[in-house]
Amino acid sequence: MKKFFCYAIFLALLPVLSLSAWDWGLLLDQSAGAESVSDDAGPSEGFSYSAALIPWYSTPLGDAGKLYLSIGTSVEYENEDAAFVPQLLRTEFSYSMGNGGEIKAGRMLYADPLGFIAGGLFDGLRYSHESGIGTFGAGAWYTGLLYKRSAQITMTGDDLISFNEKFEFENFGDTYFASRRFIAAVDWNNSNITSRPALGLAFIGQFDLNDSDNIYHSQYLAARAGVPVNSFIFDLGFCLQLSEITEKDAAQKFRAAVAGELGASWLLPTAVRDRLTLKGVFSGGTPDDDSAFAAFVPVTTSPQGGVLKAKLSGLSVISLDYTVRPHESFLFSFVYSYFTLSDLGTYQGIPLERDGHILGGEFYGSLAWAPFSDLRLNLGGGVFLPSMGNASPKGDPLWRVELGAILVIF
Repeated sequence: MKKFFCYAIFLALLPVLSLSAWDWGLLLDQSAGAESVSDDAGPSEGFSYSAALIPWYSTPLGDAGKLYLSIGTSVEYENEDAAFVPQLLRTEFSYSMGNGGEIKAGRMLYADPLGFIAGGLFDGLRYSHESGIGTFGAGAWYTGLLYKRSAQITMTGDDLISFNEKFEFENFGDTYFASRRFIAAVDWNNSNITSRPALGLAFIGQFDLNDSDNIYHSQYLAARAGVPVNSFIFDLGFCLQLSEITEKDAAQKFRAAVAGELGASWLLPTAVRDRLTLKGVFSGGTPDDDSAFAAFVPVTTSPQGGVLKAKLSGLSVISLDYTVRPHESFLFSFVYSYFTLSDLGTYQGIPLERDGHILGGEFYGSLAWAPFSDLRLNLGGGVFLPSMGNASPKGDPLWRVELGAILVIF
């Protein structure tokens, strides 16, 4: 299997090396982080490092087509475990059909209007059409060929076990791939026109294709609006989820869930470009086993917080974010986040033992510096304090410091 994958990478690169490239490049993405780790043995320290070399290639195909291809080969080190991970990244063929229509096929980026239901790279097909009232789109994708750590799909307990299992090249087929799910979406947004407010709508369905006794299907109806008023921008979003849950030796259950966000950003009247944002993100929990409602479960995990990196399921977050660009090459952000639980059983993160619904508060700051157009450095760090809540008020603080660098080699 290892030799086969190496041959596949060589064949994928062959057109790049042999054809006269219309546009191509190579970049190096590195990141290192140190953090506190809490488990049954008590608090400790962990270290992680990753380095990815990413060649990409883009060329027009005829008058209306375009091909984009990118792959990544990375080395990942985490808590004394190292792995070499190959990935096929964004690789898509696009064709402009005229009159605003476009079709894409391959491994492409997709994100829902709210940004926390389904987002990332997916394999499949998408059609979009730009009109005078916005952009309409429809797509269908499969997730079972993605690298599991990049896909971030942990919808069920079986998904989470597979996600946390160490990747081993010798056991590639059983430890590399993400949860097998089929995703379909129909959406509309008016971001291509200057109308106010900015609106987005989407209907997303995902179907569990895993060979498991526990099957989880779900559908999402999402809407989002952004309304600018003078120097303020108000955001409102809502999602209704319906799910069908089948467990071994149990009748199929039908459940509903809700999630949403409410926020306001203020473009400050200062000499520098800065912004203050207050935002709340809410996800419903499970009242009890007999309820028609259950915890909200996104398709992909969008980590909440720079230190806690929590999954938005049975969790709500209120955050205050100050962002400033004092110079063209500098961007600084400081965020305070406060985490609460919708129920005491859904959330599976730290702290492990909980007596109340308030997890605590987190302080996190980040600095991005781009001294040149082909170099970007990122520095971030923060601390999460359980003492600011009642879930585990005597728990040890969690901290994380991370440094990243992206270098465009050519």
